[in-house]
Formats: sequence, C-alpha cells, structure tokens
Amino acid sequence: MESLANLEAFVRSAECGSFSEAARRLSLTPAAVSRNVAMLERNLGVRLFHRSTRKLTLTEAGEGFRQAVVGNLEGLQAAIAGISADGGEPVGTLKVSLPPTFGVSHVLPLLPGFLARYPRVRPEWHFENRQVDLVAEGYDAAIGGGFALSPGVVARTLAPAHIIAVASPAYMRGRVPPSDPAGLQAFEGIVMRSLQTGRIRHWAMRDAAGCEVVAQQRESVVVNDPNAMR
Repeated sequence: MESLANLEAFVRSAECGSFSEAARRLSLTPAAVSRNVAMLERNLGVRLFHRSTRKLTLTEAGEGFRQAVVGNLEGLQAAIAGISADGGEPVGTLKVSLPPTFGVSHVLPLLPGFLARYPRVRPEWHFENRQVDLVAEGYDAAIGGGFALSPGVVARTLAPAHIIAVASPAYMRGRVPPSDPAGLQAFEGIVMRSLQTGRIRHWAMRDAAGCEVVAQQRESVVVNDPNAMR
C-alpha cells in the first residue's frame, strides 16, 4: 500500500506541473518530492509523468491514476485534519458496568466533574452485581471484584474492600460479643450469595497483626447484594 506522502507528492506535482512548486506547497525539498514520485512509479510499475527541463506532464496512465486517487486523497487529508483538530479529546459513548453500592456511593458523585472535563463523552453506566463480558456485551470498562479476569483483560486496582462484622444493639443484648472470627459461629448471620458462583461467600478476616481467619456464620438470611446486608 502506498504511503500518503507518495500520493500527495504525485497529486501536487500533477497540479503544479513542477516538482519545485509542489515542494513549496508541501514544505519539502524538490529532491524529496521527486524521490516520492519515483518511488510511487516504481511500486506501480508505470511511468506517471513525462519529464522535461521545463515542465512535468502526465502520461495517459498518470492522468488515469490522478483521477482515481485525487478525491480519496482529499478525503484522507480531511479525516486526518478532523481528528487532529479534536486534539485527542475523547468523544462518544462510554459504556461501563459497576456494582450498585460502590457505583452510587463512590463513582456517581464524580460524574459532574467528569462531564465538565469531557463534555463530548456520553456516559452509559449499568449498575449491576454481575461479571460482564466486556467484548461480547460491548462494554468499554467494568468495575468490580471477587471474580477471575479473562486472559488479555487490562486491569488496575482502584481500592481495597474492607469488610467488618457488625450487629445491632438489640440483637447483642444479653449476648457475649465474640473475641475472634471463630466466635461468630454462635451467632445468626446475614450472608451473601455470589452471583458468579451461586455459593455463599465466606469472609476472610484479619486481626491487627495480619493473621487471617475465615469467618463462619449460621445462615439466617441470604441476600445477593451488599447493600441489602446493611
């Protein structure tokens, strides 16, 4: 495939009838323009110009080629100019999947500032507790945790999720608070079922020293949304 520089050198030389004048319009040297045209002729296997010391004239093949490419060249140049004028500014729909609790509490408040910075972006945010298929479902990005990433997915950590065990004062009245995660087995608990695996999630709890213990609870209520556990 020919480079844009070779095609532009050919079209401008045909318009000007001179490598020197074409070079002035392209801000190149005459030698560079002549070299680009010669490369184009060599790649095509045809002579595009009749050359003389006074003027360039198109061959029959050159005229036919000029008519075929001039409109396309202008279209390419307009497309390049248009995208350059945007300065790389993001434009279009941004489709993102995010969990309802985290999204509403932490991401949604950032929306006004985001729109002020990127006014040509139209957010399409889906609040849902599930692992989406980024490619098959047409998502640009997803926020979540607790599931495996597909090969090739680029990811970064936004923040750690800290989970603590709490109970209402009314429930704890007359009961002895547990001193470690193992003690939670004596209490009824609200637990969460994973939408991805269908299994009950068991929380890994750490003490101040960093020792980790999996907390087991009696399942009195099962939900599938973190917000429902509050």
